[in-house]
Parts: sequence; structure tokens; C-alpha cells
Amino acid sequence: MKIHEGLQDITQSVAVLPDFIRKQILSNISRLADYEPVIGIMGKTGAGKSSLCNALFAGNVSPVSDVAACTRKPLRFRFQVGEHFMTIVDLPGVGESERHDEEYAALYSEQLPRLDLVLWLIKADDRALAVDEHFYREVIGEAYRHKVLFVISQSDKAEPTSGGEKLSTEQKQNISRKICLLHELFQPVNPVCAVSVRLQWGLRVMAERMIRCLPREASSPVAVQLSAPLRTDAINKKARDDFGETVGSVLDTVSSLPLIPAPVRTIIQAVRDTVVSVARAVWNFFF
Repeated sequence: MKIHEGLQDITQSVAVLPDFIRKQILSNISRLADYEPVIGIMGKTGAGKSSLCNALFAGNVSPVSDVAACTRKPLRFRFQVGEHFMTIVDLPGVGESERHDEEYAALYSEQLPRLDLVLWLIKADDRALAVDEHFYREVIGEAYRHKVLFVISQSDKAEPTSGGEKLSTEQKQNISRKICLLHELFQPVNPVCAVSVRLQWGLRVMAERMIRCLPREASSPVAVQLSAPLRTDAINKKARDDFGETVGSVLDTVSSLPLIPAPVRTIIQAVRDTVVSVARAVWNFFF
């Protein structure tokens, strides 16, 4: 119902356009609201993938694939908040079995084009990173580096461990060194994050970076899946702005169609900024 109200406001802003053009634009905008992001999450056994997902996302979750299935295939979980869905693909960890790493390379090559983002978890106390580095360079490669967000997980296990309720100054220093090391080894496109689910530390920063790393069409549907404490004003603003820009891209795409008459193209270009402003204003109706 709320989405319908939002579409009504956008409909008014494109009322000057011919009927078939208006319907095309509104249909494409409706599809944006229904976009279902797909996020991959990877890391060695015990890296805390499930714990991180539970801490980040508030949606009701249901397995899409058989949890008892072969672990060398990705498990898919679907999250739902209201009318919005998101899929998490739990990718098998590399570097735990040389016998399986070749299979994993083929599997990742198949999955990567379909993913909006990959969360790559590396435990704070994991020092065996040679296989990760090789896999990143050979399988992820230049084509998909922009899709990877490295996350140092279980930061409370960084040396010197204390089991306390806060990270010590020494632990924070060692985490900073680990972040520098990962930047040096992997030279990632996106900044490395560090979190501790047990201490609820670093989650807000990570959530904001995750939203910034996503394609524009994915940021709003992921933002609504975040647990309430993580859905900051900065995240809502980024998602709102991305939605406006994506709506603008819809108009640009329609305007560039070869059969659009020049006078209609001129009108589309004239109303573009107004439509983008309206889309930002009614973002709450969609998300």
C-alpha cells in the first residue's frame, strides 16, 4: 500500500510524458523496489559467518537450499522484512583442503557474477593467509575485486586475549596492524572492517561500509534488512540517495532508446531532476 502511494507521487511528476513512456518508467521503478540483493559470505570454518549474519540482519530467515547438502556447494538463505527479500549465499571456505580448492575455484567463478557483494571473513587470530591471497588473486581477480569487503571477525580474540567486555588498547593496536597487513596483502578496493559480534563492536561501521560498497539498486533493500541499532541516519541517507540516482538512471535508459522521438526525449531530460527529487522524498514509502 505504501509503495502504491510512493508510485502515485512519482506518477504525478511524469504526467507530462506520453502514456506508453510513463508506464515503462513506472514499471521499471516498481522493479527497483522489488530488487532482491544477493550477498555472498565466505571464510574458513569457525570464522563466525552465522553469528555475523544474525548480528547484522533482522529479517526472518529461511533456508533456500538443503542445509544437510554437500558442504562443497553454496548454501542459500533468504531473509525477509515486510515485502522485501535478500539472499545470503554461504560460500565454502578456501584453504582448508587442497583437494577441494579447485572445485571451489570453479564454484566461485560461477557465483561471482550473480553476487552484489562478497563479505570475506578472516579471523583476527588467523595467520595462515597464503592460500587466501592466492585465491583472491587467481579467482576473484581484477574483475570482481570491487565486490569484496574484507571483515576481520572475532576481534575479541586478537592478542592479548582477556575475555573481557571491552577490547584493550593493545588489542585495538593489533587489530589496526592486522588491517594494515590485509591492505598490504590483498590491496582491496574497499576498506577492511573489523568486528566483534560478542562485544557488539565495529558492527555499525561495518554496516555503513557494506551499504557504501553495494551497487545502487541493492543498498535500499539491504538497508531495510539491517537490525534497528545498525540502521543509522548515514545508512538511510545513502540508501535514499542511491534510490534517487537509480530512478534517474531509469529515465536515462528510457530516454536513450532509439525509437524515442526527439521532443519526448527532451521532455524526459527536462523532468529528470524533479523525478529524482520526488523519488528521494518518497523513499520511505518504498523502503
